[in-house]
Amino acid sequence: MPKESNSHGDHIAESSVHHVVHIDESFLSEVERSMQELPRLLTTGARRESCCIFRVPQSLSENNKKAYHPYIVSIGPFHHGKTQFQMIQEQKWWFLGDLLLLAESKRVVLNDFFEAVALMEKEIRKSYSETLELDGWDLIRMMVLDGCFIIELFCQVASIVLADLDNPFLTIAKKVPADPHNPLSTMAWVFPFLMRDLLRLENQIPYFVLQKLFDLSVGSGKDGPSLTKLALWFFNCTYYDKEGKHLLDLFRLSFIPDCKEEVRRPSRFFHLIQSAKKLEQAGVKFKSRKTHSILDVKFRNGVLKIRVLDDFLSPLFLNFVAFEQCYRDSSMYITTYATIMGCLINAPNFLGDHKIIENYFGTDKEIARFFNNVGKDVAFDIHRTYLSKVFEEVNEICQNYRHVRWPGFMHTYFNTPWSFMSAAAAVSLLLLAMTQTFYTVYQNYKPADPPK
Repeated sequence: MPKESNSHGDHIAESSVHHVVHIDESFLSEVERSMQELPRLLTTGARRESCCIFRVPQSLSENNKKAYHPYIVSIGPFHHGKTQFQMIQEQKWWFLGDLLLLAESKRVVLNDFFEAVALMEKEIRKSYSETLELDGWDLIRMMVLDGCFIIELFCQVASIVLADLDNPFLTIAKKVPADPHNPLSTMAWVFPFLMRDLLRLENQIPYFVLQKLFDLSVGSGKDGPSLTKLALWFFNCTYYDKEGKHLLDLFRLSFIPDCKEEVRRPSRFFHLIQSAKKLEQAGVKFKSRKTHSILDVKFRNGVLKIRVLDDFLSPLFLNFVAFEQCYRDSSMYITTYATIMGCLINAPNFLGDHKIIENYFGTDKEIARFFNNVGKDVAFDIHRTYLSKVFEEVNEICQNYRHVRWPGFMHTYFNTPWSFMSAAAAVSLLLLAMTQTFYTVYQNYKPADPPK
């Protein structure tokens, strides 16, 4: 019997070996074909510092797809050629013509744009996480057309004017009124959508392309505005001396506060904080504060100070977080802020009652849903954030017996007149019950009077 079993096993093994060899040969052929093809959806260059423009990962986009896709204008290759962008695509040629008129004073013609961008083609392709299937000429033409459209749009909004014909330089003036020759300027609904679309992660071109086209057409002399100034003026943002990888990154950097990210030693207090309502029960107070950056959160002497959320675009923060999650060398300021706000906003009206969130920001459920979506499925290291000290100190207070017990008791039983009356009635009934029990026991066990 064992011999038959072995023979049967040998037969199976022999046939399995031949079968496996056949599969392996087919598999190896497939591998060889795959190795000859370049990766399309995520190239090996995506891990390089130069790669800064990505498709938003499905784990992030499935919760809010509309936040990442442009509505009226396509910039760059990811959404190029879609029919819904045709209206603005036609207008891009008018903007290019206007910018060429401005460039004539520098004796720059259209071919100069093409030649300058052609020299950067290799670096442009390295900036995208996917293999661009456009040929060289189509890619160069796209970069010139989209880049010039953005620059001319900035110029029109910032109202760049020639200040002195003898000593020409450019200055920033007040925003221009509607131009009857520019159809887009007469359509009030267009401008807000343009602003949002230019700040989508999938709708970017490299900043160095914009800078080159700007230098050729407008120039940034000693007395003139820089491209960064124009861009931040366009987005109604305070100027600062930094350059991003693209417009989204440039605008993201304008939110970054002065405090730096730091690596802190492990501690038992390093974990996510509780909701704002529970923190208040633990003795933590909340106050709104005036500060330049919305990310500037402070915690001192038991008071958590947060800037009022007044003029806030939720799609913008979603794209900030997506960029931080995809770009290898990005800081995590926006991700950290979204995480702490997601922890706090759990109780209806709580932060609104403390004047930290304005009413027109949205309903309480919408706010909570937004911050929960932002912080969902993101990589976050609490030991390496600009708010690591805040997380640690808030949790330390919450775990302190003196801060937790008494404020929690006071909030539960003495927060409203009705809760106070209920607590007082319960205490009175308890005292009466204890008194009655005492006299009952005392009567049963009272010693007999001594005989006279």
